[in-house]
Amino acid sequence: MEIEKGSLIKKGIPFLLLGLFVFLLYVHFFAGGFEELAATFVLADPFYYSLAFITFLLSTTFYSLTWWRLLHILSVKTTFRRPFLYTWVGAFVDLLIPAESVSGEVSRTYLMHRDSNEDTGKIVASVVGHRILTTATNLGGMIIASALFILLYHPAPLVVAFLLIIAGGTTVSLSVLLYLSLKKKATTRVVDWLVRLLKRLFKTRFAGTWLSSTARRMLKEFHEGISTLGERPRELMVPATFSVTAWLFDILIAVFVFASLRVSVPFSAIVIVYSISMVVQTIPAGIPGEVGLVEIVMTSLYRLLLPGFSPAIVALATILIRALTLWAKLVISGVAVQWVGIKLLRGSPT
Repeated sequence: MEIEKGSLIKKGIPFLLLGLFVFLLYVHFFAGGFEELAATFVLADPFYYSLAFITFLLSTTFYSLTWWRLLHILSVKTTFRRPFLYTWVGAFVDLLIPAESVSGEVSRTYLMHRDSNEDTGKIVASVVGHRILTTATNLGGMIIASALFILLYHPAPLVVAFLLIIAGGTTVSLSVLLYLSLKKKATTRVVDWLVRLLKRLFKTRFAGTWLSSTARRMLKEFHEGISTLGERPRELMVPATFSVTAWLFDILIAVFVFASLRVSVPFSAIVIVYSISMVVQTIPAGIPGEVGLVEIVMTSLYRLLLPGFSPAIVALATILIRALTLWAKLVISGVAVQWVGIKLLRGSPT
């Protein structure tokens, strides 16, 4: 664990810094420059920014609670501490390995399986169920916010078309995930294709039928887990509520950041920018944390939706938001990885 963590940092941090440098160039040439940015920063209210930091922590807490309750529904016995800790570990892996959150979900699955000794397929079902809830919450929030923004502010037709495209694309991706989760034959075909590919790539490593039988067993456990979740809609109300609460705290981060800059921004605009930035982070750009890309997209969207605002205001707001959702998350999750690494070396449970 220590070696893997060191390798992640050595390979990921330079790209994070490079992405930050690209965004700073964008600020210099297209967002008012550093002098106006610095003058705006001086006016920032630390009280509201501290509230943004608290909501950032609360968001991760409720995000972890969502996963914990899904594990509980699937009869995976664990204390809240483990899902909470492994959520931070997954965040660290996601930030440094640009695999669009898949890498973080794999690490969460591995660590939970290691400590609980429960079926891997059942834990995968909890992670996939968590992804479905999170995506559905984000999509629902974006659709409602977009409708309100269009009705209240009458943006240009190009903006409306852009919002419809993003909402449509997210709906398609969620539908595909739901289809693969519910249709065993479709998932089996995908898994069989992956098994054949792995056998071709690693002929000496995967001998005989071991890989096929293991994949089939995990797939059976996964679909049994998904079926269990589907058969208990009332119990799903609790993790669904936690998911919406985590989403709301995520939105409040930006609300408090703008409040610290003494500007009032339409709530619907904040939701739209947040939702689209989450979609951007799933684009396979190969950039750790999508640094630079997400910042440029956020700043451009705020300027597009809020044409009367100073470029320095929206650029600084983006920097302050990402200081929490990226850099603070990187530091805190790095501490979590260190803690898990120590526990693994000692052979003790986390």
